[in-house]
Amino acid sequence: MSLPANGHAALTAVSTMLTPMERLRVDAAGEGLYHALHRDSVEDIIRDLKERGAAAILMSVSRCGREEASSRVASMVREFPRIPAVAILTELEPQTPQTVLSLGRSGVQTLIDVRQPAGWRELRNILMADRATDIQRLALAQLTTDLVGVPVDCWRFFEALFRCSPQVSTVRLLARRLDVLPSTLMSRFFRARLPAPKRYLAMARLTRAASLFENPGLSVANVSNHLDYSSPQSFGRHVRTILRITAVEFRQRYDGEGMLHRFREELVLPFLPVLRTLTPLSGPPGWLAGSGSKTPQFSRPRTD
Repeated sequence: MSLPANGHAALTAVSTMLTPMERLRVDAAGEGLYHALHRDSVEDIIRDLKERGAAAILMSVSRCGREEASSRVASMVREFPRIPAVAILTELEPQTPQTVLSLGRSGVQTLIDVRQPAGWRELRNILMADRATDIQRLALAQLTTDLVGVPVDCWRFFEALFRCSPQVSTVRLLARRLDVLPSTLMSRFFRARLPAPKRYLAMARLTRAASLFENPGLSVANVSNHLDYSSPQSFGRHVRTILRITAVEFRQRYDGEGMLHRFREELVLPFLPVLRTLTPLSGPPGWLAGSGSKTPQFSRPRTD
């Protein structure tokens, strides 16, 4: 895997609470696969979930023996039910059985014994089995069924809506991801009398937002930061513009699956006959940059 200049941006972030020796072994086991954020308290892990978008929690049984720690773990799991929490066992101590039972009562459902090499393989498999979020998997599975028979170009567009990073927030950035001119992308949808790509992207981002809001511990500010809005106020304006409701009403009304249903009902199912002939990413000779010809001019909506 090639990494960007900042080193860890392309890796899944995993927030941990481990012993010093376990930290070294977890780093070695996950090299090139995930980036461990080593913390000293449950409060630090919660901060990672809110501010750094950590995708998983990894805790040592040896660090969760105290009653107050277990209580805080239970609160964390309740606040972030969509974030997988995994406990690892590296050594047996007199209090280990009681600690394991306590973690189970706290809501930690996965315990991995890493005293053998197979345990570390299992840990890697669990953390990296699929980097996509639940809503990404659900969306792509549903769209695969809805869009049977569409051209490859069309499928690539819809796949990118849910696979692209949260930083892809404008049609211009989406077009760059798809290696197509923004004008080409916009014009193909406009001429086919489809909703604008900007609408598709906006609704896909709100589907992600609704899924994040399923974690009660995430505030509007946390979600807007995860999805690269400039501020919570910007996110609120976006919700009002697209859905005509406030951000608070949006959180109360929609979960990820409900927002995905609205995405399909408004933007996919009514347009299936057109989508089955849509090729939005390829144009006639001379359309792409560097081809030596000018882009044809005709009436179309503005790009972002």
